[in-house]
This record gives sequence, structure tokens and C-alpha cells, in this order.
Amino acid sequence: MTSETSMDRQAVYDDYERARRTFHRLLDTASKDDLARPTRGTKWTNEQLLWHMLFGYMVVRALLILVRVFGRLPRSTSKVFARVLNAATVPFDLVNHAGPCGAVKVYGPRRTAAAFDRVTGSLERRLAGESEDDLTRGMHYPVRWDPFFQDYMTLADIYRYPTQHFDFHRRQLTLGSGNTVG
Repeated sequence: MTSETSMDRQAVYDDYERARRTFHRLLDTASKDDLARPTRGTKWTNEQLLWHMLFGYMVVRALLILVRVFGRLPRSTSKVFARVLNAATVPFDLVNHAGPCGAVKVYGPRRTAAAFDRVTGSLERRLAGESEDDLTRGMHYPVRWDPFFQDYMTLADIYRYPTQHFDFHRRQLTLGSGNTVG
């Protein structure tokens, strides 16, 4: 995922906008029964998986802070940090699964859609202010936590991550007549 060349910011903005439109369409066209239906390949309902897809964008805000800190330290520091997090994969998986189960009770579809808009808008504004040097800073990641985490990722990679996560999970939804929408 890491790229040594200049980042195409417009491509990231376009991906965020495509995800935002898709997310709204999915929520706007889903019935209560659709949202309560199990997904393909997860233990979540469609509503819970949609919230998890939003969370992929939310977590980037924390990852941006980590990259800023670890990106200024020796690479070995983030490598040790990633190993510790990889060792904690089982508790992470439990929390990762339980989070959307509780979150949908608090958020609901309307608040989830509004949160998606706020988070992607915030990431777009942050990306607009990043220097080229900042976008090349990186750190090691716990590759056992997510299939899109690479051993070493730059800030530019982190800005691209949530839409990859979104697109992957979108294929697991069973909205409408039981088919994946999108």
C-alpha cells in the first residue's frame, strides 16, 4: 500500500464522496427488516455492519495521531508497539465485535448517516492541510487486526484505508431482497 510518489488527494476525496453517497443510499433504502437481517460472513446484522463501516472512518482520526507520534520516532519503536497490539488481537476482536452491537442502539440509522458525513468531512479537511512530508511519515501496524493493515503504512496509506475497509464490508451486506446493494 505504501507509495513513495505524491499522493493523489483528489482520488481520496472522490472515494470518500462515493462512499458517502453509497452509505446514504444503503441507509435510505433499507427497511427495518433489512437492517435486522444477518450479513454474509460476519456475526453482525446489516445495521451493525453499516455502523462498523462508519467506524472504519472514525478510527482513522486516532490512527492519524499515532502516525504523527510514531512517525517521528525510530521505526523499531512502532514495530514493538505493533507486536504488542498483535498479541492483544483476541481482546481487540471481542471489543471490535461488541462495539457495533451497542452502538446501533445509541446511534440509529439517522445519526449514523450524519456521523458518516461529519467524519468524512473532517478527514477531507485534515488531508487538505497535510504537507507532502507528513504524508510520507509512517509506522508499523498490527497486521492481525485488519486485512488492510500492512506491516508499515504511511499517513497517505491511512487516508486511503477507510474506503478499502468500507468497500470490503459493503459486499457482505444483505440489504434489499437479500442481495448485496452497491
